[in-house]
Amino acid sequence: MEGKVIGPGPYRATKLWNETIKLFRGGMPLRRHWANFRCYDNSFTGSEAVDYLHELLRHNYNFGPEVTRYQTLQLLRKFLKAHVIEDFKGRHGTEDFEDNGHLYRFPTLSPLKSFPTRPLLRDCSDLPRLIRWDDYEELPQRENIAPQKSAVLTSDLWNKRHSVAIGDVHECKLIRRKEITAKQMDHIWKSMTVAHLQRVLGLKSLDGVLNPTHVNGKHIVHNVFSVNKTGIVVLENKAEDMPYWVISAMKCLANWPNGNESKQPIYPGFERDVLRTVGDYFQRLKEPLLTFHLYEVFVNILSLLHKQEVATEALQVSCLLLPPPNRRRLQLLLRLMARVCQNPNLPPLNDTIATRTLMVQMFSHCVLGSVDDMDLDELLATKLVTFMMEHHSTIFQAPSKLHRQIKYAGSDTDFSTSPAFCKQISRVESEEPKVIGTQTPLQELLEGLIADKELPAKDKRKRLKQFQRSYPEVYHSRFPTEESKAAVIPEKAPRLKPPLMFFNLKKPFQPFQRSWSFRA
Repeated sequence: MEGKVIGPGPYRATKLWNETIKLFRGGMPLRRHWANFRCYDNSFTGSEAVDYLHELLRHNYNFGPEVTRYQTLQLLRKFLKAHVIEDFKGRHGTEDFEDNGHLYRFPTLSPLKSFPTRPLLRDCSDLPRLIRWDDYEELPQRENIAPQKSAVLTSDLWNKRHSVAIGDVHECKLIRRKEITAKQMDHIWKSMTVAHLQRVLGLKSLDGVLNPTHVNGKHIVHNVFSVNKTGIVVLENKAEDMPYWVISAMKCLANWPNGNESKQPIYPGFERDVLRTVGDYFQRLKEPLLTFHLYEVFVNILSLLHKQEVATEALQVSCLLLPPPNRRRLQLLLRLMARVCQNPNLPPLNDTIATRTLMVQMFSHCVLGSVDDMDLDELLATKLVTFMMEHHSTIFQAPSKLHRQIKYAGSDTDFSTSPAFCKQISRVESEEPKVIGTQTPLQELLEGLIADKELPAKDKRKRLKQFQRSYPEVYHSRFPTEESKAAVIPEKAPRLKPPLMFFNLKKPFQPFQRSWSFRA
């Protein structure tokens, strides 16, 4: 019998449901059983089914060792209602599966669910075009303005300018990026985050996995930048935060036995009542913390959990898509669960269930769930929440690869100031100023060289000759005559010849002496 056609969205969950049924039907031992003085071939008891399916789920990487026997029993009850199995009289749907010697068998018709048609995105209007680096505007040329007195040219600055001028380096044209609005910045984060998520999930398309209309760029930006020192999201609207009494109860358990801020007397079982208070709040939420819209995204991540680094990065990106209040609640809840499980001073919170198992079972369905209440929701949530609890400190960090792809105000580059930058242009474009007679940059270069008082006269004359050879037209327009050149360029000082002196090299040098005679 074909299963019911489910609504759009839970494709991965449907696939896991069908795979689990195939594994169960293909491996469940069948043998002859007696009941009511009759023999039934190819049958199994309820206890045999629970034993086999429990081991199957615990060793399957989609579910893992956290699956309990009670959860396995609940799944078999869903199998019975969905006519995956039937009792020895052919009954299903109304009967309740029991973990005992009651006999069951597989029906002859297929119990697999059919896949719904994936809705294709009609266009990419929900993902705006990214602002590219060639979205610029050229700065207007300043005309009829006298060239400003250039700053002192150092040797390095002269070499750089001259290298550009003679063509050793491509000439640059000063341009400015168009102003980026806050809405455009949100769209950039949305587009880049969704594209990064698709790559890390290894999917050719996100059709049927994530609808871009359900992604809010403002949420992503808030989750990245509006955090405190410990990385917890800070909400602008305090009314969206959890009630104070819930936060107080969570602190009490997380910091046990030093977290009792209310100074209430601690009685036997006090810690269990505090946990029950926290559990009641989360179990009354109208929607799981990971939201219904993102259900299929997180279910797809389950197939990556055996690759810890890949799964962690996928969760980092996916959790950025959460509304900030949901992300904050999830952060605080997972941190609480991890601290409770690691606290040796905390008394047992249940007489029959280990603390770790209790925490996962109590809060898993508050974290992940589908709007259609899929049959494997409980098992999938258990697997995912266990992984998230173990790696909560890294899951809520913004992925470094995404940071390197996006430049945002407050990080490496501040787009809000629309900085000017250079754009490489072709040789033809660089020759255009010569063709149309615009030689202002060269004239400014020449005037700066002339005005440089710190440059030795010898070096100045040498560079002026170099400029004359490279740009004779500009040079002669500045110095049409030798007089105009002599007015600004220092002439060479005449070289003085030393006086001639003769010495007798055969005799040692003796100073000249003159004798004086006086007459009486």
